[in-house]
Amino acid sequence: MIGAFGAAIARELGLAMRHKGEWLMPPLFYLIVVTLFALGGKPNDPHLSAFAPAILWMGALLSALLTLDRLFRGDFEDGTLEQVFLCESGPFPVIYAKLIGHWILSGLPLSLIAAPLALQLGTPSEVLPALLAGLLLGTPMLSLIGGFAAALTVGLPRAGVLLPVLVLPMIGPIVIFGSGAARAAANGLSAGGPLYLLGSLLALGLCLLPIAATAALRNSFD
Repeated sequence: MIGAFGAAIARELGLAMRHKGEWLMPPLFYLIVVTLFALGGKPNDPHLSAFAPAILWMGALLSALLTLDRLFRGDFEDGTLEQVFLCESGPFPVIYAKLIGHWILSGLPLSLIAAPLALQLGTPSEVLPALLAGLLLGTPMLSLIGGFAAALTVGLPRAGVLLPVLVLPMIGPIVIFGSGAARAAANGLSAGGPLYLLGSLLALGLCLLPIAATAALRNSFD
């Protein structure tokens, strides 16, 4: 199973290298969205820095949504996914790897470029550790929840329209706790509470959501 997982991760990264444009789009979109907020506000406006965590989190969420529709669709349409369900190791390692691969290619870059974007919005440097910790704990949940929603809609026409409707309500607590950690740090309070909650949700999501996504994909072949 570990070998199948590693091979699937390598395949996802290899495919991403062949289609670099698709995976460059989320960071570029993130950069544009946050920069527009910065340009739209007054220079050194304290209100802009107060809303910076929410802006960065919503930008990350919208950017991650750009690639979710294609997470399983290509393999579903060319028959690769069906063959995965027939292989000896079973579909779970491959589907888990696709979810982790999505975060490596989407959520991780978004988290890393958040620091300079936060400074652009006037965020104090002492808030950055809490903000980045929240993003590193929360963006995997964007991939896990989004992957589950993509698995539910993989066989539906125009699933890209339905995906945001499914994902946005489920991702609400992640955005609340993630931005709450940064706000707590900005107010001189401990960010530990929201971060512990994010970590607990991530642990739960890593255990349950890949199983749910596998079941949803299996159902699409029935």
